[in-house]
Amino acid sequence: MIPDSLQGGLSSLSSALLLLLLSGLIHNTAEAFKAPFRPKDVLPILPRQISWPVLNNMHSAVDLLPSYVGSVSPTNSTIKWKGACFLENQARLELNGGDRNGELGGGVLHLQTEEAHSWTCMDLYVFATPYRITWDYYFSSSYHKLELKSWEEQAEMDYVKQHGISVFLMPSGMLGTLLSLIDVIPLFSNTIWGQNANLNFLTKHMGASFKTRSPPWVTRINPNDVNSGDFLAVSKIRGRWGGFETLEKWVTGAFAGHTAVCLKDEDGKLWVGESGHENEKGEEIIVVIPWEEWWEEALQDGSNPQIALLPLHPDVRARFNATSAWAYARSMHGKPYGYHNMIFSWIDTVTENYPPPLDANLVMAVMAMWTRMQPEYAANMWNEALNKRLETEGLELNEIIVETEKRGMKFDQLLTIPEKDEWVYSDGKSTTCVAFILEMYKEAGVFAPLFDSIQVTEFTIRDAYMLNIFENNQTRLPSWCRSEEANPFCQILGEYQMELPGYNTINPYANMNENCPSLPPTYKRPEKC
Repeated sequence: MIPDSLQGGLSSLSSALLLLLLSGLIHNTAEAFKAPFRPKDVLPILPRQISWPVLNNMHSAVDLLPSYVGSVSPTNSTIKWKGACFLENQARLELNGGDRNGELGGGVLHLQTEEAHSWTCMDLYVFATPYRITWDYYFSSSYHKLELKSWEEQAEMDYVKQHGISVFLMPSGMLGTLLSLIDVIPLFSNTIWGQNANLNFLTKHMGASFKTRSPPWVTRINPNDVNSGDFLAVSKIRGRWGGFETLEKWVTGAFAGHTAVCLKDEDGKLWVGESGHENEKGEEIIVVIPWEEWWEEALQDGSNPQIALLPLHPDVRARFNATSAWAYARSMHGKPYGYHNMIFSWIDTVTENYPPPLDANLVMAVMAMWTRMQPEYAANMWNEALNKRLETEGLELNEIIVETEKRGMKFDQLLTIPEKDEWVYSDGKSTTCVAFILEMYKEAGVFAPLFDSIQVTEFTIRDAYMLNIFENNQTRLPSWCRSEEANPFCQILGEYQMELPGYNTINPYANMNENCPSLPPTYKRPEKC
């Protein structure tokens, strides 16, 4: 006898399969007859044990990103595009004149949506200028009107007259967007659930593999075998930093998300230099701390870090000036992490650094949103850096956009101007975790005679570990190094075998990494980019 609970489950399963089958039959019988629904439109109303496995395979965290479809201005008549639900869409913008009292007036966005692929779908849109972001959704084939009652200021009206309002489509619709949000949240969860979410994301979008290592997962290191300049590559896979690193890896192609560097003092004591070390106030700063302290923090880190030691090649170590390296490290100790140039090491080209559906239009929209919500954060993350590129001071984002246009340049071109190592920001020189190490290498003579022609603030973590400056002979690695894993470096912590594609393969050259693409999943880069 079948239990009642199982009978109910079989009944639900039968109904679900019949529903999906009918949907397919209706859709395929005659093209002229619109399907009343598609499977993905009705899956949410089906039993959870049926719907969720399918939905999770249909959507991912990337689907949360809006896709740019065009800009609607008063002068470009109409724009047309294909939506996720409606196959034919068009929009035009009409400006409302101000009155004699000096009011700026506003605008009306007229939209027409037609040819829905089913009766149950809908399209979700984001509309943006550098001064505002708003959204709306449409689930009927009809005329729609989005009214902007008043421009924020004269500059917004001038911008809209010239460039229009940017239109972004959420490509997965309302349901897909919500499901993608559900996929994003666990990336930052400090749980096994969160760890699996990060591993799945990196496997799906970067082709990463996570081979479980044989125990022990912690290596007993002999500090006597570690030298000044040896590089530490760190990959965190859960929690707040694990989620952030996962997204950073995806856009840059790096298979590590953080770095640090080893230093030995005159007495042979081992230290670690690190940009991005969290102090007692929760601030990310540059520190030089004893190896024992750094290693103990790594062992206690809830983000489950995977850590590899990349020893310098003996020839490079021979010219490594430890005195100069220490002088640089001490001069940077206590200074803030290099947020100012963090995104600019990633963006080198106008179009070939943005994993779809990311693009410069979306980047500008996000910058505009954060500038409104967190003006101090925006100034720290990009305003100062963009001013450096324009050789201006104190301009806000909207003013930067206006100034860029005055110079006959597009905003996406401004983002690609290389960072300069000598730039000094309001809180001093700005170095990310990897730029701090590579700037130390410059001071120590690693890049000689290219000191003046390499800007290390243009390097990502991937760019750093691809440098042909590390040990390439396994027989010279320390005896405690896990050589049975066939890596040319020493993994010293972690349950998964670390992989660093392209490791130790590119010789330094002038203007290195100033114009390199980084598109997933292959992240191919031309020579001498």
